[in-house]
This record gives sequence, C-alpha cells and structure tokens, in this order.
Amino acid sequence: MSLGNAGFQTTHPNTPSGAASPGQAHELVLVYPASLAGQRFELRPELTFGRSPDATVATVLHETISRRHAVVQRGLGGALFLRDVGSRNGTRVHGARITAPVALTPNAVVRLGDVLGIVDEPSARRFDDDPVLRGSSAAMARARDQLERSAGDPAPVLILGETGAGKERVAREVHRVSGRAGQYVTLNCAELTAELVESQLFGHERGAFTGAQAAKSGLFVAADRGTLFLDEIGELPLDLQPKLLRVLEEGEVRPVGSVRTHRVDVRVVGATNRDLRDMVEQGRFRRDLYARLAFWEVRLPPLRERRRDLLAWLDFLLGVWNRDRGTRARLELLPDAAEAILLHAWPDNLRGLSRLVHRMAGVEGSTEVGLDTLTRAMPELLAPPNLVPPSMDQSAPPEHPVSSTETAPREPGSSLASRTRPSRDELVAVYEALGRSVRATAKHFGRERRQIYRWLESYGIPRDPEPE
Repeated sequence: MSLGNAGFQTTHPNTPSGAASPGQAHELVLVYPASLAGQRFELRPELTFGRSPDATVATVLHETISRRHAVVQRGLGGALFLRDVGSRNGTRVHGARITAPVALTPNAVVRLGDVLGIVDEPSARRFDDDPVLRGSSAAMARARDQLERSAGDPAPVLILGETGAGKERVAREVHRVSGRAGQYVTLNCAELTAELVESQLFGHERGAFTGAQAAKSGLFVAADRGTLFLDEIGELPLDLQPKLLRVLEEGEVRPVGSVRTHRVDVRVVGATNRDLRDMVEQGRFRRDLYARLAFWEVRLPPLRERRRDLLAWLDFLLGVWNRDRGTRARLELLPDAAEAILLHAWPDNLRGLSRLVHRMAGVEGSTEVGLDTLTRAMPELLAPPNLVPPSMDQSAPPEHPVSSTETAPREPGSSLASRTRPSRDELVAVYEALGRSVRATAKHFGRERRQIYRWLESYGIPRDPEPE
C-alpha cells in the first residue's frame, strides 16, 4: 500500500522484519522535507538506504542522499543498529553524526543528508485532520483507540498526560462523541481552596459559610445529563475525595449546609499530569476513588513520544495563527531548524510549540527559518538532545570505552544522570541493544544498577541473571 510519492518503497506485512526492540516491528517514517514526508520503510537487517535505483536499496530520492548512504544491522539481543556506509553528507542519530553503528531506538530522530525520519511502530490509522488527536504516530493511534472505546460509555474517564499535552481537548471530545444532552462544565481543582471547591462542586445553602449570602446549586447540578470535567484532579483535597466518591457511586449531591440530596446524571471526566497510582501508594489519593475514576483511562503521550507528528502539529498551529489573525504567514524550515524542533524535549508540549509559532509567525509572507532564527525565538532549543542511543560497542569494558557519536560537550544539568525515567520502549530498546546487561544499561543511563532493576520490575520487563 503506497502512502507517499511514486517510487518510494513501502512496508509489507510478509517482509521479514527487524525491530528497534526484538519481537516488535518498527519503521523509519520520513517527516522532512515535505516532498518526502509520509514515506515509510520497514526496518530489517541489511536494509540499505540510498539514492541508487537498485532493487535492494530503500530509495530516498533527494540530492543530499548518497547512492548507498546507510545500512541497518542486527546487534546484540536482536536489536537493530544504523551504520553509515561512507555517505557524502553523513548520517546522524539524535543530532549526533555517527562513526559506528548506533541503535535505532523508538522515536529516534534519524538524519540522512538533509532528510529527516523518525523510528516508530507501524500504524495503519491516520488522524491528520483531527484537531484533538492529530497525527499518524503509533502513540496517537493508541490514544485514539482508548478514546473511542471510552467515549460512548457513561462511566468516568481519567485522562493522563503532561502539562500542555492537550488533555482538555480530549475531555471536550469525550463529551462531544458521547452525545450527552447536557452541558460541558469544567472546574480546575488546583485553583480554589478546599472550602470553595466543595461549594463549587456540590453547591451550598444560604449562610452555610461566611459570604454565602444566597443558595447556589453547584457544578454537578449544572452538568446534569452532561459532562463535568475536573482538571488537575490530583490536586483535589484528601478530605473532599470521599464526597466525590459518594456522588460517583450514588448519583446524588448534598449542598454544603444542607441535609437534602439531589439526584444528578453526570459523566465525570478527570485529568491530571500526576501519577495517581504513586499518590495512592503514598496515601495522598484514595484508592477507591482512583478505582472509580479510572473505569476508562486515556493516556495522552507527550510530544517527545510522538515526534513523527511534530512538524504536522507545527503546520496546524501555524494555520490556526493565520486563521485567527487573517494573515498568510509561512515558515520555510531549513534542515538544521527542522532537526532541532524534532530533537527538543518540549516539556510544555503543545503550549511550547504554540509559543514558538507565535514568536516566529509575526511576519506576513514566507519566512526562511534557519537554526539562528529558531534559537533566537526559543533559546532553549539549543539544549542537547536528552537521549544518545547506544552503539554496538557500548557494552565494552569501562576501561576501553568506544565513542559512537561526535557530540558537543553537554551543558550543566543535561547529563544522562539528570534525565527523567525513560519510557518502557526506550528502556526495552536500550536493554536489548546492550545484550540484556543491567550493568551496561545502567552505564548508558548514568544510573546505579539497582535503579535499572526497579525500572525493569515496574514495567514488567523480564531480566536475565546478571553475571558477577
């Protein structure tokens, strides 16, 4: 099935597949330049990328690609590595020019000449026209599947995701798809005191507390037959949690200062950027309330886990900018700028990407954006990438280290030891690439071995006995 321009080699289900991590197929999806975006190549051992018309070569038709540019190789544990084969313009993985085979980990940014691609799982579903869960990455396909399964059911939904990832967009979509006749009502649980949150949710009688000069019905009543979105639900005071649980279980609310209850039919959608399971274990969130809220869970992945969709989101947000202002600004990204955008961690997610658009799109007409322009608009894009994939030689003894990439010195605070916990896919890929060695994996992440053991256990990843 062709997904791009004529002449590009697509994936086929019957082709022997390699994988970024054994047992799971991955592909390289081109995202830049626009003329090549969407072309996909199944990753397998001995796959060669190049401009040669040879049937054995995955053809990438671009003037910066050599006839034979880079080849995929199988390494320790069955993981796949990429090796440059003397290309004219070089091969880069996660921003570093490679001089030895480097692992193709999930969401790795691969640059062949001036062509950029992302390593991702195959996904047949595309949501390029969806303003809520936009994109064609495997991570967004999973999120859309979770949303579709949950939307039609009246049970509560818990939306999990980092700040700026678009949780409120998803909450509105749950309400829209559910077809409920009532209103969509929102409350940010972090913005009010405990007393005011209780009053806002359940209402109050006149004189129930100082300042209560008139009775108020509350948001549950306002959302009757509709949806109540509780943002930052992890901030809900502990003493209010059993009252929310009672409403969820019994469908009744009791205003503050009243002895009477009111029946309501409300679908509750909660959202948080916190780890509620961890909060439950720490006694900071009720286990029974978590269980009741999480009948359905929709995990919205951060942008760094859906790099395949980043440039498409940038185009979409630029379109929103132009529509809202009646302008026709255009941003022509040069290769280094496009690579920097793909490499950035985007801790503010869509908010950060939107901020970049606002800083760059003020000029009417077409603007050529190079690395200097980009980093003037957002200096933090100069920070080095937060993952250097392992090389085939990285399991060598510490006294004989082998450098796999040409990297600039890291800035203070940007070392691997300061990284947050890797995703399961990242951990599996690195662990398998290094021959399932906990010692080598700990060295790669700059952590102690006992931390790697904890990560493996928490993700349910079986481990081999470590030789002494």
